[in-house]
Amino acid sequence: MKVVALNGSARKDGNTAIIINLVFDELKKEGIETELIQLAGNPIAGCIACYKCFKNKNRRCSVDKDMLNDIIEKMLQADGIILGSPTYFSDVSSGMRAFIERCGFVARANDYMFKYKVGAGVVAVRRAGAIPAFNSIMLFLHYMQMMIPGSSYWNIAIGRDPGEVLKDDEGVQTMKTLGQNMAWLLKKVRA
Repeated sequence: MKVVALNGSARKDGNTAIIINLVFDELKKEGIETELIQLAGNPIAGCIACYKCFKNKNRRCSVDKDMLNDIIEKMLQADGIILGSPTYFSDVSSGMRAFIERCGFVARANDYMFKYKVGAGVVAVRRAGAIPAFNSIMLFLHYMQMMIPGSSYWNIAIGRDPGEVLKDDEGVQTMKTLGQNMAWLLKKVRA
């Protein structure tokens, strides 16, 4: 089994990557392979509403000047998917928003190609606004007909500077619980 995570932060290996790796640690304990994809330095443009994905139905976005199609391919091969974003003005980063728009259209055009995969979202936040960001990710996962494990709280962790999320004891525990629950669900679904 494998879980692929997308870090939607402009900071490579910052707080969002740290909380994704907390989830990964629990998955690895259960023998689940993981892979982290980082958008930092690899910007994704927003959807141009060309609707070619609905015409072509080839599981690809017709805009191929960025890494979106590579990400989609990795997601198709994975059993589980984690989307992580920092909180920017009470929502996901622009990179994550662009990913959601384009990946969502391609998936919808191709019979919801991620349905029945296990999906989770995690959000890093400095102080407030994490719930709308978390909702944006969770609404996408729900719309994609993915199975979503719960945790001991909403999947957010507080910290501004890189590494500060590790001082948020409840956030750290939430990520660990999410990883444990995701591993359990993956094993049930893929049994």
